[in-house]
Amino acid sequence: MKLPVIRQFYQTQSVENLEKTLEVIEAFSEFRGTTEEDLNVVGELITNICGALEVHANVANGMAERDALNSFAQKVLGSIDK
Repeated sequence: MKLPVIRQFYQTQSVENLEKTLEVIEAFSEFRGTTEEDLNVVGELITNICGALEVHANVANGMAERDALNSFAQKVLGSIDK
């Protein structure tokens, strides 16, 4: 998870573009020939795209961009600690 990447995705991509991209990346990850290295990169991309989607949703619900980014980061870090 990289907050600068999530911020860039949030600021430059629509929810629709992010959702379509997420579908393609998830489909790619299901190919039998996908290597472990590929899956690591895909996992990072999925996390960043999901983060941008969550930031879009939180901002649409009235949260400030900075708070929405920090909220997602805390959620991810909290899930790692468990």
